[in-house]
Amino acid sequence: MKFSPLFWPIKLQNNIIYILDETLLPQKLNYIRVKNFKDGCKAIKEMKTRAVGQVILVFYIFLQVLRQNKNKKNIHPILKQVARCINATRPTLSFRMLTDMVLVWAKQGAPLEECMLGFLDMLKNKRIQQAKEASKLIQDKDVILTHCNISGLLPLIAEFCRRENKHISFFVTETRPYLQGSRLTAWELKRAGLDVTIITDNMAAQVMQEGKINKVIVGADHLAQNGDIANKIGTYQIALLAKYFKIPFYCICPPASGAKTGKQIKIEIRPQEELLEYQGMRLAPKGVKAYYPAFDITPHELITRHIYLEISR
Repeated sequence: MKFSPLFWPIKLQNNIIYILDETLLPQKLNYIRVKNFKDGCKAIKEMKTRAVGQVILVFYIFLQVLRQNKNKKNIHPILKQVARCINATRPTLSFRMLTDMVLVWAKQGAPLEECMLGFLDMLKNKRIQQAKEASKLIQDKDVILTHCNISGLLPLIAEFCRRENKHISFFVTETRPYLQGSRLTAWELKRAGLDVTIITDNMAAQVMQEGKINKVIVGADHLAQNGDIANKIGTYQIALLAKYFKIPFYCICPPASGAKTGKQIKIEIRPQEELLEYQGMRLAPKGVKAYYPAFDITPHELITRHIYLEISR
């Protein structure tokens, strides 16, 4: 089975972590070398990798630290320090669930490396199952609108569809201001030989009104226990439009966090410079302020179906 580079964008070789730098795509396929946990946390904060890449990176950071300190008798204080650093990177993403998992394994005296590698192997297999499950919701000649990027799952969904002779195509929002849609999603879908059309974020209503799409599939960075999701800013308005135009809205979800509803999910506010500048070039007049919540909350009642990632800890 062919995988997009975004499906598993992190490698651990000879105790060096290699991160696919998603900020350089599609112009350049480049891997960043990470030698310690502080550099790994910085890469998360700067969004060098996102979504599932950040989940994988969390475990590889712990693995790297474990191997770097294999001769130390008491590794627990170091692991706690690493967990604090990871948890402080991005507030909307529930890294604490992952770091707590590692700390519990350590407290129980479990074989840490074996536990972490086993978890990552399970994660990979469950993501493949998730893509297969999503493909069952798609019919021949469906045109799917997506927003942001789902870390390599859309090409995999399309591959499962191909095996059943279902021919599908995609509309991809640019996903401002980081342009994950036009830079990442369009790139990986085109790379997989699929029909892709890019639209700006504010064209979704017009495209739906013209009847050009009949499904919406998005990811989620955070899932509350009641089914509310936090995803890239702009997801909520697409869900509202899908409801209005009676278009199925599907969400590929991570495991639920401890948040009971979306109201308990803290929204990350990114630096205003990310709206005012692009690659060092000023886009707005000096003195103008910007407000950039990186995520919004989509209520569960707007979601036709959640496609869950079922994992055991």
